Amino acid sequence: EPIPPADRRPDVRALNPGPSLIRYWDREDHLNFDVCADDHCQRYQGISRVSTPVAAGAVADTRGMVLTFEGELCDTRFSKCCGGVFEVFETCWDDTPRPYLQPRRDGVDPTDYPDLTVEENAVSWILGKPEAFCNTTDRRVLSQVLNGYDRETPDFYRWTETLTQEKIARLVADRLGEDLGRILSLTPLTRGTSGRIRELKITGTKGERIIGKELMIRRTLSDSHLYSSAFVVEPLAPEADGTPSGFTLHGAGWGHGAGLCQIGAAIMGERGYGYSEILARYYPGSTLTKLY
Repeated sequence: EPIPPADRRPDVRALNPGPSLIRYWDREDHLNFDVCADDHCQRYQGISRVSTPVAAGAVADTRGMVLTFEGELCDTRFSKCCGGVFEVFETCWDDTPRPYLQPRRDGVDPTDYPDLTVEENAVSWILGKPEAFCNTTDRRVLSQVLNGYDRETPDFYRWTETLTQEKIARLVADRLGEDLGRILSLTPLTRGTSGRIRELKITGTKGERIIGKELMIRRTLSDSHLYSSAFVVEPLAPEADGTPSGFTLHGAGWGHGAGLCQIGAAIMGERGYGYSEILARYYPGSTLTKLY
C-alpha cells in the first residue's frame, strides 16, 4: 500500500526531511494497540503455533526468567534470518545503540566476519554463501521455525528479486508519492554491520531521492516488502533510450537482522547448544535474570 506522509501516520518517524526521506517504524508506534501483524512488529502465525506441548514446555521451563542488561530489561529484537552477520539497532531504528545488539557472525566463531559497512566487502559477502548457522536447507529444522507458506520460498539466506523498469518506476512513484521518471540507478550510500543498506539513492530521469532506513527501503522496492535491505544491485540490459530495462537485486537474509536470528538459533539448538548459550550469542553482554 502507498506510504502516506509522516504527518498522517502517527506510527512513522521521519528524520532529515528534504531531499532525504529517512524513516523508521518502531513497535511502540501504535495509537490503539500494542502489537501489529506486520514484520515491523510481530507477524502473528495463529494460536496453533504457540499451544503445542513443546512450546508450552519451553514456557514452563523458563517461567520467571528475563534477559537484562545493567539491571534493565533487554530490547530483544529478532528476525527470521540475519544472512550471516548480525545487524546493529541503529541501522533499523533510532540512533541510540543497544549495547547487547552487536555485530557478530552467526557461526561457531562469532568474531570471524568482514566489515560489511565497506561496500566491496558487502558485495563479496552477499554474492557468496559463507558458512553460518542460518545457512541451512535442513527441512526438518526449518519446519519447526517456518510455516508451510514460508517454506515455499526456501532461498532466504541468499535470494534474488528482479524488478522490471515499469514495476520499479511504479513502486517508487506509489511509495514515495513522487514521480522520479524512469529509474536509472539504485546506489547504496551507507550499509550496516550485516550489509543491510541504511541509505539508498534512487536516481531517475526526473530527479533523485535518498531513502532509509532498512524497512523503508524494503517497502519502497516491493509490493509488500523485500526479504531484507542487504542486497547488491545488478542493472539489466539497457532499452532503446539507454535506461536499464530493470534491476536484479541479489540479497541476503530475511528481516532486519538485529538480535536473535530465528533460523540460526534453531540450528544452534539442533547442534546441542542450550538456550542460555543461544541467548548469550545473540544478545552478548546480557544476563539471564530470575524475577520470580
